[in-house]
Amino acid sequence: MPITRDPHVADNRAAIGSETTSRGRVAILTADQVEDVEFFYPYYRFVEEGYEVDVLTPSGEKITGYKGLALSTGVTPVKDADAQDYDALFIPGGLAPAEVRQDADAIAFVNEFADTGRLIGAVCHGPQVLVTAGLVSGRCMTSWREVADEVRAAGGVYQDEPVVEDGQFITSRKPGDMPLEMRRIFERLNLESAGDRS
Repeated sequence: MPITRDPHVADNRAAIGSETTSRGRVAILTADQVEDVEFFYPYYRFVEEGYEVDVLTPSGEKITGYKGLALSTGVTPVKDADAQDYDALFIPGGLAPAEVRQDADAIAFVNEFADTGRLIGAVCHGPQVLVTAGLVSGRCMTSWREVADEVRAAGGVYQDEPVVEDGQFITSRKPGDMPLEMRRIFERLNLESAGDRS
């Protein structure tokens, strides 16, 4: 019997999605040197909740976290993505935001997505991408403490809290905050989905 070429065998961190109907589609915007937990935890949680996940990067190639965890399945160049296709955008931290914020296509995508009014989550250094996209002014946000001054300088109101929600933005500081952040993200997605059905 021939061996099937299942991408989940070659790429053993690629999530196997639900066999039920998709609840929607989520984009995770990142790059190499992402904080491994801040990427994989929401990636698996979105899939577990029934969402299809596209990993968008400037290069469209395999990403490797700075602790060495890698993923190549489902990674797409951000320049090929359409913001209208997604129900939510999530931006993890680590060193990846430094690369993402230098990519004009990535910043254009973030702005196009923000214009939809749909949910944007970010953690740790992820809000740096929102700063570069010009989306922080007048907003309450949190981030890793080293990003706090940058949030303030961009006109944001920095709050040192596990989760800060302001309009379409939900931000958190670090990996340990993410269970609270993800719970709130799913609460919001469920509310928005219920609104679509009414």
